[in-house]
Amino acid sequence: MASFPHTAVTAIREPEDRAQPVLSLRHISHRFDDLLAVDDVSLDVLPGEVVCLLGPSGCGKSTLLRLAAGLEVLQSGEVELGGRVVAAPGRPQVPPEKRNLGLMFQDSALFPHLKVLDNVMFGLSGLAPAERRRRALAMLGKLGLATHADSYPHLLSGGQQQRVALARALAPAPGLMLLDEPFSALDARLREQTRDDTLHVLKNSGAGTLMVTHDPEEAMFMADRIALMRDGRIVQLGTPYELYCHPVEPFVARFFGEVNEVVTQVQDGHITCAFGSVPAPGFEEGSEVRVLIRPEAVSVRLVGETHPHQRSHVVVSRLLGRTSLLHLCVHGEQGEEFHGHSRMPGVFLPPPDQPVALELDPSQVFIYPAS
Repeated sequence: MASFPHTAVTAIREPEDRAQPVLSLRHISHRFDDLLAVDDVSLDVLPGEVVCLLGPSGCGKSTLLRLAAGLEVLQSGEVELGGRVVAAPGRPQVPPEKRNLGLMFQDSALFPHLKVLDNVMFGLSGLAPAERRRRALAMLGKLGLATHADSYPHLLSGGQQQRVALARALAPAPGLMLLDEPFSALDARLREQTRDDTLHVLKNSGAGTLMVTHDPEEAMFMADRIALMRDGRIVQLGTPYELYCHPVEPFVARFFGEVNEVVTQVQDGHITCAFGSVPAPGFEEGSEVRVLIRPEAVSVRLVGETHPHQRSHVVVSRLLGRTSLLHLCVHGEQGEEFHGHSRMPGVFLPPPDQPVALELDPSQVFIYPAS
């Protein structure tokens, strides 16, 4: 059972031989007129690590990435790249092109008049022509695009264009990659394949990566660590497992998907609601608590026939592919009625009014003070 009565950000234990970060953001704050877009954020990115800035629109994640890139003038705090200060108030700011970083955005921003190979070679102007061509072709080969070297961008699919943009950004071997919603313009199937290819190439490159996304599933797939943001601050920083299975506050639990919510009281060291009973360690007897229950935590067992609506029953069930989603009408011991959801593996489609019994998985039930 995971219960977290406190809302402080969980500390992450770091190894003693921790590598020097490729990016260090120290107490970054940034305003747009009266809007405080970023509020005292500190964050490191290690070599070979993918860190995702995750959060709703307007939470400050893209602004933070632009400050790291040098696309916005830093107002408060300090930006270090490889141990070198590149931005701090009162001193000249190192421009983006001199920060040894690669940029990749939602729009691939390829040059339409240049062939794919020439687009990738564009960022290698400091090398001899033969070396530029060799390195560009090698990078295209890693992304499965070598056969498209002489094609123009408009002849490629959206996913292929994004991989060309990635090749162009990685060709100069930057120490840091910055990705801002790079897959959001792609359809679902293309997005899955493109981000899978991107992750493999990023990991093989050894570059540290800071990536912005609003998609929790994408962040969990791509990231070694996730920084979940709200109102310009990091609410929780940790591995995908830590944020999903140990959310420090209700906002974190809700952000990773729908939850069933119940307000109840602690009795005999447990919470008991219409969905079931689980231990509530760390809470005072009789205290009011908010219980968040993931749909996959609600296991449904079919029971014998009875008159409809006199006990917990199925309202409607829907097949979602790998899982089935059940809308339930749940009755408690005192006659109270709740509506909630269960997510069951595979094809499980009981008819409407089918009576059910429920069982909770404590590992996906989260308890917080009601206030």
